[in-house]
Amino acid sequence: MALVYIDDSDPWFAEYDACEKLFREIMEQLQLREREAKTSYAYSTLSAKVRLGMKQYTAEVQQLKVKVEEAWKSHSITAEEAERRTRQVEQLQSKDVQLQRLYEPRGNDTARSTLMKSSTNFADMGTTSWGIDDDDDQPLDVHISTDELKTRQQQLLQEQEHGLEELSKVISRQKQIAHTIGNEVDHQNEIIEDLADHMERTDERLISETRQVRRIDRKDRTCSYWIVIILLFISIITVALV
Repeated sequence: MALVYIDDSDPWFAEYDACEKLFREIMEQLQLREREAKTSYAYSTLSAKVRLGMKQYTAEVQQLKVKVEEAWKSHSITAEEAERRTRQVEQLQSKDVQLQRLYEPRGNDTARSTLMKSSTNFADMGTTSWGIDDDDDQPLDVHISTDELKTRQQQLLQEQEHGLEELSKVISRQKQIAHTIGNEVDHQNEIIEDLADHMERTDERLISETRQVRRIDRKDRTCSYWIVIILLFISIITVALV
């Protein structure tokens, strides 16, 4: 028969305490980050620490949940104890949601400050691994059920899908604009090439016409000379006859 833990010797309790401690440490780091300028090195350093802590916290909470399910399936704990631990894991998951909101808030600064204060108060309540009362019928204000967590996750996924769809539309429009611009550039290049060819032909015609004008001009000058000579010759003959 499997061993049933009935006191705090169960290592699951120690892991639960570690999650609670990690949550408080992350909250302290978030509070310190709030005092720093967003462009400062200290703010970036604290943000990196918070990210790592949040990943560790999420992984440890998931491990606690898996261990509760395995312990219940192997009959290491009773059904009542499994239900109790499940609720405690859900509370840890709700804290994970709070950390996500505090790390990347979507509301304004006032909402962020309010959430920070409420989370700080919760972290300072001195809750241990058995900080909740044995009376499971008393609900906690910060309790979030698994269904609510799933709903929120689905909402986040829907928002992300909607954002990706909008981004895809924008990229498609940009692609169409780029394609249109490319076609227009090709068309303008063809026009420029045609203009260049036309200018070359025009230059050749101008050169040819200039040569013809010069030849005609020289002919006109020679003709005028002959006219003058003929007139002088006629004048000379006329005078001689008189």
